Amino acid sequence: MQRTFIWLRSKLALLWVLSSAILFSAGAAVQAHEVKPTIADLTVAEGRAVLEFQINLEALLAEIDLDSVEDTDNAENAGDYDALRSQPAADIAALAPDLLPTWNSLPLLSVDGEAIALESVAVDVPDGVDPELPRDSLWRLQAPVPGGAERIQVTWPEGAGALVLRQQGVEVPYTGYLSGGEVSPEIDLAGGDAQSGLQAFVSYIPVGFDHILPKGLDHILFVLGLFFLSTRLRPLIWQVSAFTLAHTVTLALGAMGWVNVPGAIVEPLIAASITYVAVENIFHSGLNRWRPLVIFGFGLLHGLGFASVLGDFGLPAGQFVPALIGFNIGVELGQLAVIAIAFVLVGWAMTRDWYRRAIAVPASCVIAAVGAYWFIERVFL
Repeated sequence: MQRTFIWLRSKLALLWVLSSAILFSAGAAVQAHEVKPTIADLTVAEGRAVLEFQINLEALLAEIDLDSVEDTDNAENAGDYDALRSQPAADIAALAPDLLPTWNSLPLLSVDGEAIALESVAVDVPDGVDPELPRDSLWRLQAPVPGGAERIQVTWPEGAGALVLRQQGVEVPYTGYLSGGEVSPEIDLAGGDAQSGLQAFVSYIPVGFDHILPKGLDHILFVLGLFFLSTRLRPLIWQVSAFTLAHTVTLALGAMGWVNVPGAIVEPLIAASITYVAVENIFHSGLNRWRPLVIFGFGLLHGLGFASVLGDFGLPAGQFVPALIGFNIGVELGQLAVIAIAFVLVGWAMTRDWYRRAIAVPASCVIAAVGAYWFIERVFL
């Protein structure tokens, strides 16, 4: 009778959390300034190089280290970002050129090994975007290119986060991914430097891994929630397998644009999933036959979260599928790394009688509390 009561209580709690998310999150602004990659379109024609950015100017002006945070709310100088984010669009547009002296000193752009200085020619900062949401601005830079130039190279500033660099106006264009502080290969101005499928596959494995470690705290907590259920390997394999299969499906569907669920719905539900698996760990000491099915459903949500990252990159069709597979493998390696780290830290205690009482349950309580806080923040604040 008592076990039936516990089962009903956990089911009712889950239903309440999910129904609240669905009812409220569709119309609520998520209080999360998610860090997305900067998109740069590079065109060289008629004696000039043009870089057009889709960019979060406020984060860069606030000097947030976008290489190490997934959400500007978690940055040490989040207050500076929020202050800039609340300013009128025209004020931000006027501040954008302040970034250029540092960028040109890298240099941001070089042609045949020689630095060229870019200048700002247009900044479009959209008005009317909810201050609680990130804002993508369009920034156009240009510089003269010497006659007879053959190759061009981009250096992306350290701390500026990820950059997706796309060459335009040529056949077989280069498309690449740079982390902060990285330098692109020398790109042929006539085209022909497109990545092969194998190169795209290999280059996006670390992108997927990075989305888990160190940036994906919500996904890390979910995987830890799976880890703390039991002292045996079999339950963990069942859960991770169900989660992996599910997020692989929606990662592919979402990244290809076949499924599109607003982040205002997905993000609160991801927080709810973290709370759910942690609460179940508190009331159950083993794998229930229906838990893999529930985790499969939550995996579908997490896959949509991953897809929002890869879908922003705008990869050419020939590179998309290899990059998708590489990204997914990187995510899996990140999840395995989380499990391995957890095992190194507490594996020695998993065979002890007091493990569940002293480690698994308290850890699950902390995970549940963090997930519940995120859910409330993402829905109601």
